[in-house]
Amino acid sequence: MAMQKADKIWYNGEFVDWEDAKIHVLSHALHYGTSFFEGMRCYKTLKGSACFRIEEHMKRLIASMKIYRTKSPYTLDELVDATFETIRINKLDSCYIRPIVFRGYGELGVNPYNSPLETVIAVWGWGAYLGAEALEKGVNVCVSSWNRMAPNTLPNMAKVGGNYMNSQLLKMEALANGYDEAIGLDVSGMVSEASGENIFLVVNGKIITTPIGSSILSGITRDSIITLAKDMGIEIVEQLIPREMLYIADEVFFTGTAAEVTPIASIDKITIGSGKRGPVTERLQSAFFDIVLGKTADRFGWLKFV
Repeated sequence: MAMQKADKIWYNGEFVDWEDAKIHVLSHALHYGTSFFEGMRCYKTLKGSACFRIEEHMKRLIASMKIYRTKSPYTLDELVDATFETIRINKLDSCYIRPIVFRGYGELGVNPYNSPLETVIAVWGWGAYLGAEALEKGVNVCVSSWNRMAPNTLPNMAKVGGNYMNSQLLKMEALANGYDEAIGLDVSGMVSEASGENIFLVVNGKIITTPIGSSILSGITRDSIITLAKDMGIEIVEQLIPREMLYIADEVFFTGTAAEVTPIASIDKITIGSGKRGPVTERLQSAFFDIVLGKTADRFGWLKFV
């Protein structure tokens, strides 16, 4: 999906033209992956433009930095306010939001401390990540030959640029073999997550999802779906998931800021359930979109209006 350019990008507290938001080729992040980022959405609701769980996303950004012994250059409130300003100046009523903090030009060596921290917030128009039809018909995925990061190697709870080299291996392998997306297993061979999505299974009326300890990113949308399911009285179980359970589940779906709530039609060419969006997935998907689009009350306080 081609990126839809906006007019301005927030760069270290100032707005610069989209084309002028540049870094030096010897920036530390370019060579060593030292970047911390988030992905979130601003939705056009019936009551105006609103960011979905922006404070939770920014808290995770700050936490990612802390894991890597890095102090955020800006406070939570400053990051939230800067995001709102960036959306307003670009006159967007809905958009994808990408805040990123990275080590810039200073010194090239593994030690990151002598390279300055740069903070950027960009916004642009972006639709359904896996395609509009995918939200109803589902996507065809595979289990990757690549595992997710093992514990005590690269911390998966930190959303950092370097981790996404692993995600790229999953994604490229899937695309090369004609799939939309890939599911990675953890170091023990149990289900972890996809290249950029958490995963849920519906089995005998209850919902099963992988625990944080299975080398997953603690997704904000994941947490939202768990909250919605509990609110509906659906039993939620966080447990280790063997690969074969994917094939015999009644329904399987992805969650993520980009993917939102996307059903899975098949895994390794094995049809999941009816081969399209199942009733539990549809119910959760509808409840999610009803809140983020302002069709029902925001009873969980997830929306912050621009």
